Amino acid sequence: MSKAKTLLMSCFLLLSVTACAPKDQAADMDYDQTKKMVVDILKTDDGKKAIKELLNDDAMNEALVIDQDAIKGTIEKTLTSKKGEEFWKNIFEDTDFAEGFAKTLQTEHEKVIKKLMKDPDYQKMLMGVMQDPGMNKKYSELAKSQEFRSYLEEVINETLSSPLYKKQFEDELKKAAKDTAKESE
Repeated sequence: MSKAKTLLMSCFLLLSVTACAPKDQAADMDYDQTKKMVVDILKTDDGKKAIKELLNDDAMNEALVIDQDAIKGTIEKTLTSKKGEEFWKNIFEDTDFAEGFAKTLQTEHEKVIKKLMKDPDYQKMLMGVMQDPGMNKKYSELAKSQEFRSYLEEVINETLSSPLYKKQFEDELKKAAKDTAKESE
């Protein structure tokens, strides 16, 4: 703390001496020069140490802490306002932003989904939806549609042309051939 006080006293003394200088010299010392001098002082090792000590001071930290309820309220008001809704609609139209946002949240979404899959209430609700006769009818209609069949064919072709799948398929064929050879011996 003494270094911080020393630095502050040095700055005060320097500014006092400059203020008491003869008029022609004081006229030469304009705002930009004073600013440059203070910035230079703060860039020194002593200046940096003094700033660190000030930031580590409990009283200073209490003064810098922002009320979390105020932040929460401001964010909620901003996000739920009409301007906020327009902002989010516009920003998610940018595909690069949307992709980055989705990637950032992907692991959290996976955790939530895995947690939900283990939740008995969620499982019961999901089974209820899947076993609903209306949904079964929709699934059947969907599976019979030409659009779904084309999509399924496309997915199968992509999967079969994937180098990773080809390697796995090749390994399984080799394994099956070895097992067959062992059985015939």
